[in-house]
Parts: sequence; structure tokens; C-alpha cells
Amino acid sequence: MTSPRLRRWPAAALLLCGATLAPAWAAVARLDDSASPRAQVRSDFSNAQGMDGNMVVLPLGRIEYRLATAPHVGRRARIFYVIPSMVAGLRSPAGMQVQWRGNGAFASGSGRPGDRVQVWNGVVQAPWMNETFELTLRVDPRELRMPSGSALSFESFFEIETLP
Repeated sequence: MTSPRLRRWPAAALLLCGATLAPAWAAVARLDDSASPRAQVRSDFSNAQGMDGNMVVLPLGRIEYRLATAPHVGRRARIFYVIPSMVAGLRSPAGMQVQWRGNGAFASGSGRPGDRVQVWNGVVQAPWMNETFELTLRVDPRELRMPSGSALSFESFFEIETLP
């Protein structure tokens, strides 16, 4: 005979696992942005501007994104801007903040390496979504370990979460 304590354990374990997993009804996928003119963001510090204390502002200009949303047309969805957690030459995520201003349907915002920030919510209407971000980096040079003259570079991407 099994003790009542052991019989309850599987149910408790399932509840615990369910609490830590993403909802089963939401499907997350990386959006294909290979049709974008320039996905890689590079800054060589030639346009750097000093800012309060130890921060440097690096305006990166307009970055165009062309996102393939065809598989999601007609579905309710949320789109997230994902900043990679590892940026070559950056010692800590606290050393860099990415700021963007959306020039279309996507929301403006900011984040640090490793962040996933919602930029859009609605029903996907077309097989392609085009957006332009005006990007600016705020960098603490004390958190950089890069060879002299090298560029700070990373490639953010977009994820879509489709809803029922």
C-alpha cells in the first residue's frame, strides 16, 4: 500500500512544473528577418558623444527590418525585440543600454543585453511587417574590453508569440 503522502507527490510535482512553464497555448518563434537590408548593428565610436559622467551615447541611425510574418497571418500575436545576452567586448549587461524609436507600428523602448521587450500586439494582417528603428546605444566605457579601434557589434532579433 502506498502512503497518502507519496500519492499526492505526483500531483504536486505537476502543479509545480506547470507553474514554471510558459502557457501551452502560446507558441513562440523567431521571426525570419533575412530580407532586412542590415541586421548587424556596428558602431566604431567615431560618432560617440559624452554624457553625464561615465556614459557615452552612440547614435546608430535608422535600421530597417523586414519580418516574414506569413505563417501567422490572421492570428493574434505579440512581437518582441530581443537583444542578445552576449555582446563581444562587453563585460556586463549593465554596461550597455539599447534605445529605439519605432517609425511605424512598433513601440519605442529600451533594453539591455538579454532583454526581450514587447514592441507590438495585435492581429497579423500581412505576410511581411516592415519597421524602421532609430537606434541609440548608451555605453559605459568602463564595462568594455575591446581592442583599440574595434567596433561594438551585435545582432538583435524579433520573436513572435501567437495567441489563441
